[in-house]
Amino acid sequence: MHIPTGETTSQDIVTFRQALEQEAPDRPYDRSRWIYVPDHYAEYRYILGTLGSRPLIAAGINPSTAAPDDLDNTLKSVERIAAANGYDSFLMFNVYAQRATRPDDMDREFNRALHNENMEAFRYCLRLAGERPAVWAAWGAIIEKREYLMDCVRDMADIGRSFEAVWLKAGQLSKKGHPHHPLYLKKDCPLEPFPMEEYLRKTR
Repeated sequence: MHIPTGETTSQDIVTFRQALEQEAPDRPYDRSRWIYVPDHYAEYRYILGTLGSRPLIAAGINPSTAAPDDLDNTLKSVERIAAANGYDSFLMFNVYAQRATRPDDMDREFNRALHNENMEAFRYCLRLAGERPAVWAAWGAIIEKREYLMDCVRDMADIGRSFEAVWLKAGQLSKKGHPHHPLYLKKDCPLEPFPMEEYLRKTR
């Protein structure tokens, strides 16, 4: 379990670009297989995933404890469902980058600087995924935990439009139209189109 040490607004945040370019040689994971930004366990995480020619971008709500070769149950489900749907790799991105196993522990105060760097990470994922990148909306009803989280999703949608991103879902939508979280889905659950524009209209 990861319990934040405090609000991220009171912490020094490494930019996405700085974190991406870190090349510490003693990291205990295979860099030819994994992408992990930052490349060490920190209070926030921009990206965790595997490298391949056809990645699925999974957009969760916020990171927990997962790291290369030590995936939590959410990431194990993402990896299985990506493979079952014909993707050779996955990129786990999150609506908000702060690590917190319990969503109730997420920042009360929105950290604009952290969000901006997280959106740089999203752009990087979209570029890695190539033409018409596939993005699995996987944040669940937890999106309601903080008012700022839907604003983050709206920024993601804006960025996704410029890349012609294809939004997908797995499992049934909630009564309020939120996409299903990766947990408790069958390992071969099919990915289907997610009506992002309609979702944004309904959640205003």
